[in-house]
Amino acid sequence: MLKKKQFGSNFIWGTAMSAFQNEGWATADGKGESIWDKFTSGSKLIKNQDQIGNASNFYKDYNQDISLAASLNFNVFRFSISWSRIFPEGIGQINKKGVDFYHQVIDSCLNNGLTPWITLYHWDLPQKLEDRGGWTNRAIIDWFSNYVDFCTKEFGSKVKHWIVINEPMSFTGLGYYNAYHAPAKSGLNNFLKAAHHVTLCNAIGGRITRENVSDAQIGMALSCSNVKAVDKRSINKRAASRVEALLNRFFIEPALGLGYPSDHIPGLSLILKYFEEGDEELIKFDFDFIGLQYYFRVVTKFSLFPPVLFATEIPPKDRTKNLNAMNLEVHPKGLSKVLNFYNQYHGIKKIILTESGVCYPDQIINGEVNDTKRLRYHQKILKEILKAKKKGIPVDGYLIWTLVDNFEWREGFSPRFGLVHNNFNTQERIIKQSGYWFQEFLK
Repeated sequence: MLKKKQFGSNFIWGTAMSAFQNEGWATADGKGESIWDKFTSGSKLIKNQDQIGNASNFYKDYNQDISLAASLNFNVFRFSISWSRIFPEGIGQINKKGVDFYHQVIDSCLNNGLTPWITLYHWDLPQKLEDRGGWTNRAIIDWFSNYVDFCTKEFGSKVKHWIVINEPMSFTGLGYYNAYHAPAKSGLNNFLKAAHHVTLCNAIGGRITRENVSDAQIGMALSCSNVKAVDKRSINKRAASRVEALLNRFFIEPALGLGYPSDHIPGLSLILKYFEEGDEELIKFDFDFIGLQYYFRVVTKFSLFPPVLFATEIPPKDRTKNLNAMNLEVHPKGLSKVLNFYNQYHGIKKIILTESGVCYPDQIINGEVNDTKRLRYHQKILKEILKAKKKGIPVDGYLIWTLVDNFEWREGFSPRFGLVHNNFNTQERIIKQSGYWFQEFLK
């Protein structure tokens, strides 16, 4: 039986959320437009043509949700800052009401006994900056540095835990390579430019935070997957190693001084044309922790497309019935492989599982949500964390995605990850069985 004490007295227990997916009120109190505001506005690309509206209303109901997290006995509340709520045009004039809002969120955390963790960038780039090239424009180093400098000086006396950039592979790949996410750019050159500038900003943002916040704990949050070849043939095993290099190595290795993993993906050497003098040193940063974000397994095989990678995923629905509501393979045991993989790197001081969760449909019966499958998923993840800790892998926390059901990017409102059910029409919250389990477990 799982017991809290097995994880140690210093283990971090929390939840994670993002500004765009939860806050709503996209134009309230002087907020500027973000790339996701534009991408979703009246869009037929969003599943069921969902319109985000006020999302889960966190902009108005933040105190209620933070109190909910405290009532479930978590000790950390991770949230992100909307860049365009602070700087409506990305740079220049500051929106005082936006600044005040995040002070209120931080104070609510502290008043409820929760340690606030801030993510500085969780995908919602100001649209005014995207109009100037966004992450493909090297000028973003200055834009981002200015934003980080302001936030860390403004909030650093009250917040000591900072994640610079959330899941760089996700938003550069989906937003700048295959146009599936905002800002809907495509092509290898757009991806490589954006990825290199993100790598630079991740490290530079870390250095700015270190300078501005005394006793700061600074991390990067990486999406990661358990990658498996479809069979033992060498051509498919090599394809899997290329996919793993892209998904699991691409952003960690530059920070550690190892450069980009062009050893497994020779085509990645094309990124060197976007280097300027000094970049090899600028992309390095000694993070205090690495945040890993684990959701699914990827099974791959050799393919002529896409070129450079020469690998493709076997669609999960063609190989397993163990799927979440987004048709991704649910595979908690794969977390062990991922933790072992990252533990091989010298220079990683500690690992926090800064996101993991699963989406299944909720059914309300007599005012209750008995989400047994979601609860079992989290219990299995906890068992994998325990196995890793017993091996000496420094896994020091688990931040659940997520507290309250929210807007899941292009998938709209359908995927429900929360420990708390949300009626998006009324904003009524119902704690699910999984939430009550954590409340008891964390006593």
